Amino acid sequence: MNRFTDKVIVVTGAGSGMGAATARRFAKEGAIVVLVGRTKEKLEKVAHSLGSTQYYIHIADVSKAQDVERMSAVINDKFGRVDVLVNGAGIAVQGKVTEASLEDWHKAIEIDLSGVFYCTRFFMPALIKSKGNIVNISSVSGMGGDWGMSFYNAAKGGVSNFTRSIAMDHGKDGVRVNAVCPSLTFTEMAADIKKNQPLLDKFAERIPMGRGAEPEEIADVIAFLASHDARFVTGVNLPVDGGLMASNGQPQQAG
Repeated sequence: MNRFTDKVIVVTGAGSGMGAATARRFAKEGAIVVLVGRTKEKLEKVAHSLGSTQYYIHIADVSKAQDVERMSAVINDKFGRVDVLVNGAGIAVQGKVTEASLEDWHKAIEIDLSGVFYCTRFFMPALIKSKGNIVNISSVSGMGGDWGMSFYNAAKGGVSNFTRSIAMDHGKDGVRVNAVCPSLTFTEMAADIKKNQPLLDKFAERIPMGRGAEPEEIADVIAFLASHDARFVTGVNLPVDGGLMASNGQPQQAG
């Protein structure tokens, strides 16, 4: 399939994890991929893995409005269009509200939530022009709470409801807005979990498919939501979670 031939796809957080996998997925289908992140070396490494020469690297911190405004202007000047925005930049902050710092709160909100807002705000005119779409990377943590992750829950809960609202506001402009909500995914952020077998076993008990996801499995769903195949899908927060959200929370009693 080449559903994105010569389409301009902006991917934030493209230097690692789900963002990097998403960049590779779109490149595989002929897209011009704009790799956005804070670290040039990481973005260059991903760029070399694309199997395509149709890419552009832009260094920016999405938690800073001025960086994003400048980025949107540069990309519009260079390509004259933006077809898809994938808001993939994010961090995870752990700790109870009495333990994590005020700095942790600001980092979680500014990167995970404000970054999505800034990118949406400054790229929306181009997306209206192209009748394009946005795919946000939220989380199952934006659909329900976690122990010891209230800051992350607040940020991702904001992303999930922001997704719904922006889809409502801009549907008649021809812009679709959706989000994927992964559960445990084996990115760099989950490196400690991957090395903790007892904790992995606990996740396996809760996830009906019995395992965490690989970043490529999330990227495939992002590509679907961004494609013409999903042309009547908007305002959706789609769990990509191996069945985790299917449970009502009670323990397995049989089988």
